Amino acid sequence: MSNLIKIMLPDGKEKEYALNSKEGLEIYRHSTSHIMAQAVKELFKDAKITIGPSIEDGFYYDFDLPHPFTPIDLENIEKRMLEIIKDDKPFIREEMNKEDAIRFFEKQGETYKIELIKEIPDEKVSLYKHDNFVDLCRGPHLPSTGWVKAFKLLSIAGAYWRGNEKNKMLQRIYGTAFPTKKELDEYLNRIEEAKKRDHRKLGKELDLFSINDDIGAGLVLWHPKGAVIRGIIEDFWKKEHYKNGYQIIYTPHIARVDLWKTSGHWEFYKDNLYSPMDVEGQGFIVKPMNCPFHIQIYNSHLRSYRDFPIRYAELGTVYRFERSGVLHGLLRVRGFTQDDAHIFCRPDQLEQEIGSVLNFTIYILKSFGFNEFDIYLSTRPEKYVGSLDNWQKAESALKTALENAGLKFQIDAGEGVFYGPKIDIKIKDTIGRAWQCSTIQVDFNLPDRFNVAYRGQDDNPHQPIMIHRALMGSLERFFGCLIEHYAGEFPLWLAPTQAVVLSITDKSVDYAKKVYDRLMLDGIRTEIDLRNEKLGLKIREAELKKIPFMLVVGDKEVENNTVAPRTRIKDIGAMPAIGIEKKIKIFNA
Repeated sequence: MSNLIKIMLPDGKEKEYALNSKEGLEIYRHSTSHIMAQAVKELFKDAKITIGPSIEDGFYYDFDLPHPFTPIDLENIEKRMLEIIKDDKPFIREEMNKEDAIRFFEKQGETYKIELIKEIPDEKVSLYKHDNFVDLCRGPHLPSTGWVKAFKLLSIAGAYWRGNEKNKMLQRIYGTAFPTKKELDEYLNRIEEAKKRDHRKLGKELDLFSINDDIGAGLVLWHPKGAVIRGIIEDFWKKEHYKNGYQIIYTPHIARVDLWKTSGHWEFYKDNLYSPMDVEGQGFIVKPMNCPFHIQIYNSHLRSYRDFPIRYAELGTVYRFERSGVLHGLLRVRGFTQDDAHIFCRPDQLEQEIGSVLNFTIYILKSFGFNEFDIYLSTRPEKYVGSLDNWQKAESALKTALENAGLKFQIDAGEGVFYGPKIDIKIKDTIGRAWQCSTIQVDFNLPDRFNVAYRGQDDNPHQPIMIHRALMGSLERFFGCLIEHYAGEFPLWLAPTQAVVLSITDKSVDYAKKVYDRLMLDGIRTEIDLRNEKLGLKIREAELKKIPFMLVVGDKEVENNTVAPRTRIKDIGAMPAIGIEKKIKIFNA
């Protein structure tokens, strides 16, 4: 079957799509969700249908059912779907008056569809029918059910109707579909690999972090090994920021509510802010952003045009309310540390500063092993603050910086935030998944709200341009990405334990301790295992801990003043004990 397909659009015109294009896959998967809904309705007569959109990498459909779906139910639904696909029934679009559509779905007992129809402003609604199944839908769809060649139902989850926790809890079936079985198999293999790399699973196994209900959802406890890695990241981050002309600052965790009213966060993001606490009759909240603090440091002095650029950087911990349903390990939390910075510059410096930030961002990401990116330039939305001239200059500066860096990017027209255009960088991990981390944003709003100014060469006050930027996004999210990127097998320079000394016999214990002391003195993060256990068990446990180097010490090594090193994947061969720390450092280079 050809990869190209002609789709009948709602306006009656035909358009050709590649099945593996973004638009083609959306239509393909949405049609598969309708096939699934038909199978569910036939197998479970008491099921009510709600919505079933395509999503990234797949589709889902939400059902109201008195009893829970089981894994066996999914198998039976898949079998029925295969029969529907084999029957190759056409997808047929029909239009119906709203009143007629409401009566139609009333007869079906589909109360959720009736609710949706009543909210549609048009006099007519569109329905799509295949076989004996009819659904309220804008479309478009595949020509027929037979076009679906490869699909898989993946999981069952709970979901509130319309995402509102005050509404009824529904059952959501997730699935995926691809034009070929080969593509489906590759995707399913990636899912299995992703499960092995899940940072929540590895975080527990490697004793890196935890989230404790007694403390609160979305609040991270960094365990000693995780804290070691965080410390390495922070030290590297600080060193590189000093080298790049940043001044590192520290700001409080709380501030008066009035500060957030001035910044606009209270007005625009109130639902994500924590309730004020009373401090001597004044309202304070834990900070959701670092920006207003950095501005206040800027405003603590009169500034001259000669002072620019001014670059403030902070590893600032912020707190935002996220609903429990969206929290996800380290990737979506309520308390997190942004690798935040704000740059104040003159308009004539904007292009150069953005270019410097972009190059710095790519350098930092590549230093941690991320070499592939999806990059987006988001431009002016319909509602915006600041002058059109400033927007055009900022967008041009962002675009020029990307082009000068030789980076491929996509334009997200109209997707900038109201206060300025931005660059978003998604890092791609070892198995090809994209993670949103880095952002570079130009802000025309906060400088105006806080009366940020400098004395120009003409001796008059001028407003500087402010750049927000986060290279890693947040330490928590970035650490989660690192765990999954490396599957917990961190490169030597990041590994919380770089080497472990393993004694074989009681006679080798004292010598093993000397090797351990020498490594620790030379700055190699080392553990020692002197237990009276079989060597194979010790090696296996060290491998499970994903320690890069295992230094085996037995009677032979004591006699020859050597060690028998091995990495996670192979033996290296006997080496002199004196100088082994230098050998390890060579591997670290």
